[in-house]
Amino acid sequence: MGVFNSINISASGLTAERTRMDIISENIANANTTRTSSGKPYRRKMVVFKEKESKSFAEYLSSYTQKDVKTGGVEISTIAEDKTPFKKVYNPGHPDANEEGYVLMPNVDIVKEMVDMISATRAYEANITAINSSKSMAMRALNIGK
Repeated sequence: MGVFNSINISASGLTAERTRMDIISENIANANTTRTSSGKPYRRKMVVFKEKESKSFAEYLSSYTQKDVKTGGVEISTIAEDKTPFKKVYNPGHPDANEEGYVLMPNVDIVKEMVDMISATRAYEANITAINSSKSMAMRALNIGK
């Protein structure tokens, strides 16, 4: 495994976490959206990650002995909608209120979104630290030859 492989893996993590932050921002921005283009309230979205390349142990072992290790990092599998029910809020003056005066609100919980945002930020920072460590190791290796 070369130095650039570790940087590429961390870069894929940076991209994935940035997408996760974008989706979290979209959820927060639409926390009060009661009507979308489909006519229903906004439904919370979640990012699902997957490993870029998965191999069996035997394949990893044989590729490692051949010095042809291909590691992939992470990628976005899908952006799924949260199927939890919408919140009902009593607001008879709202244009989207039903005949009983209840409005269906999005299933976005701001506290949950903030926790997810902190988690994504920490994962992003961890990937940056890994890139900086790889870069530092490469620079030290180059200095050995001087």
